[in-house]
Amino acid sequence: MNIEQLKNSRKLLKQFDYKLGTIDKGYTNRTLYINVSDNTVESRPVTQQMKDKFIGGKGFGLRKLWDATTPDTKWDDEENEIVIAGGPIAGITQYPGAGKSLVVTISPLTDIVIDSNVGGYFGPLLKFSGWDALEIQGKAKNDVIIFIDGDKGVIKIEEAPLEAVDSHVLAEQLTEMYAETEEDKRNISVVSAGTAAENTFIGLLNFSFYDLRRKVARLKQAGRGGIGRVFRDKKIKALVVKYSSVKGNLNNAVDQSKINRAGIRFHKEMCRFDDEQNTMRKIGTANIIEVMGEYDLLPTHNFKFGTHEDVLNIASYVFRDKYITQGLADGCWYGCSMSCAKAADNFELKSGPYKGHKVTIDGPEYETAAGVGSNCGIFDPEYILECNFYCDTYGVDTISFGTLTAFVMECYENGIINKEITGGLDLRFGNAEAAIELLHQMSRGEGFGLIAGQGVRRMKKIFIEEYGADPDFINDIAMEQKGLEFSEYLCKESLAQQGGYGLTNKGPQHDEAWLIFMDMVHNQIPTFEDKAEALHYFPMFRTWFGLNGLCKLPWNDITPASNAKSKEPAKVIEHVQNYIEIFNGVTGQDIDLDELIRQSERVYNFQRIFNIRRGYGKRANDAIPYRAMGPVTVEEYESRVDRFDKQLKELVHYDPVGKTVKEKIKVMREYREDQYQKLIDAVYKRRGWTNDGVPTIEKLRDIEMDLPELIEVVEKHITAETSTTI
Repeated sequence: MNIEQLKNSRKLLKQFDYKLGTIDKGYTNRTLYINVSDNTVESRPVTQQMKDKFIGGKGFGLRKLWDATTPDTKWDDEENEIVIAGGPIAGITQYPGAGKSLVVTISPLTDIVIDSNVGGYFGPLLKFSGWDALEIQGKAKNDVIIFIDGDKGVIKIEEAPLEAVDSHVLAEQLTEMYAETEEDKRNISVVSAGTAAENTFIGLLNFSFYDLRRKVARLKQAGRGGIGRVFRDKKIKALVVKYSSVKGNLNNAVDQSKINRAGIRFHKEMCRFDDEQNTMRKIGTANIIEVMGEYDLLPTHNFKFGTHEDVLNIASYVFRDKYITQGLADGCWYGCSMSCAKAADNFELKSGPYKGHKVTIDGPEYETAAGVGSNCGIFDPEYILECNFYCDTYGVDTISFGTLTAFVMECYENGIINKEITGGLDLRFGNAEAAIELLHQMSRGEGFGLIAGQGVRRMKKIFIEEYGADPDFINDIAMEQKGLEFSEYLCKESLAQQGGYGLTNKGPQHDEAWLIFMDMVHNQIPTFEDKAEALHYFPMFRTWFGLNGLCKLPWNDITPASNAKSKEPAKVIEHVQNYIEIFNGVTGQDIDLDELIRQSERVYNFQRIFNIRRGYGKRANDAIPYRAMGPVTVEEYESRVDRFDKQLKELVHYDPVGKTVKEKIKVMREYREDQYQKLIDAVYKRRGWTNDGVPTIEKLRDIEMDLPELIEVVEKHITAETSTTI
């Protein structure tokens, strides 16, 4: 279908004209509100309090979502919002990784707030078009496309009945439609979901950027928590933004020289050290696949094991040498010398509705290769790429898909489900054909794909109530927490990483705290207090990236020459100082590291209280499945019997000689569960929370977040907690 036919089928529902305005110190000082139920479009002011206490990005999203919803709002209620925001630093071109935006909504998987960071051009172009955030509410009657023209100051909401839904097609259609020339295509970014996002709870959003060398619209993902399902439930087919005058000083920074100096320092390090440190410019985050296998950290067979004899079949160099196109600019925003957004070009698909098509596939990221690959016992690089492509275009989170498929496979091999239930799919570990068909079913909205697409938490309930599964076994092996599927690191031997998953605000995603190497490999945080300090600092520091529109990879994936000799090498303090200088250079403020952490603490505690307001966010919700802590099955224990027996002797002072494996598992479990509870105690104390995980009023006062609406929430829970302990 040609572009003119698509245009002619459109029906204009609303046009909103606005003055373009200017950016001051990183802020446009207004946000865009759109309600697709009645096509309301409004410009809303950004208050000084928002900037002081919420900074931008995720902070703005949380504040907007709190104000728009009630404690009882469900993910599919009209009042639920999708909020997209960058931050004051977003859009600079002098320092790598400054093209991020954060997406916030109430998750269909977790029933709490989900936030997901994403690259691509949309966030910066939205800001340059005049808006610090985009706030979408309501439900359209028919599929709509929202177009923000930052060149002309025009916003249109149009019914769009004929455009595709799958993202790789839709992004191409809309980029072609709104661009005036080939060069102009780079000025357009499209946000879309896909056909599977309509039928599953694990839907994602794709954010496009146009690759002029490849001549294709490429996709980056806001993957976690089912945001794409919310998007399609609102009948939004796409968001499109256009802005044609990108340059390096659009944030109108107070001191551009600080930003320039920090960028020059990092670019030199990237050029000098990438080849010897992480090879991000050649393979991206897939660089650690074989490393995780070597350290027994690569999830295999639903997190039962940490490596496999076939790991090298999907090693990073396999993708690098056979599939990933080298020598092209792969940054997902201007000026990113890390260029980790790798792509496989001219890959011929073997299955599904696009069989025989040759496509460009972004990735694979490490999480995708580990999730849909090793965790499912599939060590086929071409399957991983094909699954990666279909997850992206269908709008499916590769992490959730990999983890839930691995769970299904273990249940299948244990006889909990069978071919009668799966509709003939032989879902054993290693069966790539069955796994990809499960994904296609999710797109078509049929078969066992509809059950699996509900996510691990809902599948647990179905398997127990309808198929007679043993609840204890199911709950032990189901790798979800707070309703979100685990990301792809085996944390049995890292108590700190167990906390890095369990003590998050949104569920087990590694972007808050990735502490495995500090804890397990380098033994840098041996005591509970050490671990608690790490589980305070790193989540707060990483939160800060999401407030400002930054990618975390340039922070620690490349390190300066002096870093190994620094007092705390895991913090990469030289790079932290870069970020402080950039923030001060843009905003004109004079923050230091302590204030940087406090900025994040304000938003982090706000999100915790947001969860509490919704009936979650307390100690009971921070529990994790035992599979994340230790061996559930005899097979698991025996695979590492020397290690586990030694731990029983040295840590538990229990003699394993002559004991059955089940007896040893029981003793090991008691010890590890007790360790996790002690970790929770230490972390809560360090964060200034009560024993039940509620931020104290004293803590809120200390970080200047004693807002009346927050005090009202925590007072009830602190009073109730106190009364039960008297």
